[in-house]
Amino acid sequence: MKLNRRTLLAFGFVIAAACSALALSDRAIAATAADLDRDAAQALQTLYKTSPVAADISKHAKAVLVFPNIVKAGLIFGGSYGEGVLMKGSSVIDYYNSVGGSWGLQAGAQSFGYAVFLMTDEAVAYLDKSHGWEIGIGPTVVVVDEGVAKNLSSSTLKDAAYAFIFSQQGLMISLSIEGTKISRIKR
Repeated sequence: MKLNRRTLLAFGFVIAAACSALALSDRAIAATAADLDRDAAQALQTLYKTSPVAADISKHAKAVLVFPNIVKAGLIFGGSYGEGVLMKGSSVIDYYNSVGGSWGLQAGAQSFGYAVFLMTDEAVAYLDKSHGWEIGIGPTVVVVDEGVAKNLSSSTLKDAAYAFIFSQQGLMISLSIEGTKISRIKR
């Protein structure tokens, strides 16, 4: 394969975007289980302060998957990675990673956190028995933005899972097709 100037520039931009994403994040990957436990608890508190709807939903959730720091970068092809915990109440039950891939019109780097509130025993069981959850396959996940949040209350919760994205930093312009897989990891 002949490397031309355009290919080298594109490759350089991808590397720069990935480095920028890592610089944006405090820690792309938590060093220990204790670090991850602490980061997840702090991330949930941040989410609850900024989104009263999330705090209300948490009271009805069977479990919560919390990914305090996801790092995402891309130029045409992109990727994201982060580690998180599954919590029942205030107890950490297990550890997971979130790996994503995308392609399409995209450029930049960002970091963010997300929490998925599992509302049914079936959703929690699916996560446990599936040995990995591809978002879009399995229980329905509703991504809660400001418009959805206005219409949610404890009496209107009907879906298996609700996801909140928070603490976004960086810049990512994207019109892309994405896939995310959540898998159990050992800590």
